Amino acid sequence: MDKLLEDTLTHLRALVGFDTRNPPREIGTDGIFDYLRANLPGFDVQVTDFGAGAVNLYAVRGKPKYLFNVHMDTVPDSPHWTADPHQLRVTEDRAIGLGACDIKGAAAALVAVANATQGDMALLLSTDEEANDARCIDGFLATPRDYEAIIVAEPTKGEAVLAHRGIHSVQMRFQGRAGHASGEQKPSDSAVHQGIRWGAAALDHVQKLSHERFGGLTGLRFNIGKVEGGIKANVIAPTADIRFGFRPLPSMDADKLLETFRTLVEPAPVEYGETFRGDSLPAGDTATAESRRLAARDLADELGIPVGNAVDFWTEAALFSKAGYTTFVYGPGDIAQAHSADEWVLLDQLAHYAKTIHRIVDSGL
Repeated sequence: MDKLLEDTLTHLRALVGFDTRNPPREIGTDGIFDYLRANLPGFDVQVTDFGAGAVNLYAVRGKPKYLFNVHMDTVPDSPHWTADPHQLRVTEDRAIGLGACDIKGAAAALVAVANATQGDMALLLSTDEEANDARCIDGFLATPRDYEAIIVAEPTKGEAVLAHRGIHSVQMRFQGRAGHASGEQKPSDSAVHQGIRWGAAALDHVQKLSHERFGGLTGLRFNIGKVEGGIKANVIAPTADIRFGFRPLPSMDADKLLETFRTLVEPAPVEYGETFRGDSLPAGDTATAESRRLAARDLADELGIPVGNAVDFWTEAALFSKAGYTTFVYGPGDIAQAHSADEWVLLDQLAHYAKTIHRIVDSGL
């Protein structure tokens, strides 16, 4: 095992040992951040607390061209772990621990590289990605900074991901009129009937978009996640609440989709609004999505990072892209292991990621 990987695992053992589960959103500016401060010598380090467990550590050495972003929070552990999730276990080929894959492994490698090099380097370590609450990134982006690109660490099996879907969660309500179910009903009487007609129309609309493509992704991902309403079988339902989500391609106009879903049936829902919105990568004007993807591809080629396929899962890279930065996603690990019991990352991928970042920082690319 080479020295850089040994150092990475030393830092990963420490980082996994800190409880940064999110929720319960109780992360503060001590603990893991005290450790990071102590292990980033020569860096100008700023720690900012945005409240509700959202903390940024921004560390800069010299005048770097690129910013590396990693989220330090993890999902809660499940009851199916076979050992202490905060105790790193290293086998012949993998490192096992909560956050080892998603994505403390990358953070540990970055800290190891920071200590093994003298080159210019910038890190943004944040703690609210798993909360679907962009306080950290929004807070960072409130101050303009001159970076040529931002590289966001998520499990991509050591490949640069240039594009991914957006994610939109919506809650809506249909309004009907309570009454006895024995009589003839108008289409607008039952809120549940309105909701069922809307669901059928929504599924038909999604099917019509199944041929659309972008960067290897196809169609619109769509899910009706929750339906509530009505009183009993012989009472016309006065209200019906539906929660649904969709994941558009970067080439799709999310606002137009939102309006289309709102107006699929008559009467339209009386309440309708997003509960979470995450833009696609690349973000912004759909007409220029491909050119922005190609700019990110050119950068990955220049840095010697292999380019992988677009992915279905969402990342905070979209937030940086929306702010105008050239951005791609790159990190060790496989998303299939993220959020799972006995989460793990392959040592080979961890070592390769650390060596690649070392080369970029050491050479001043």
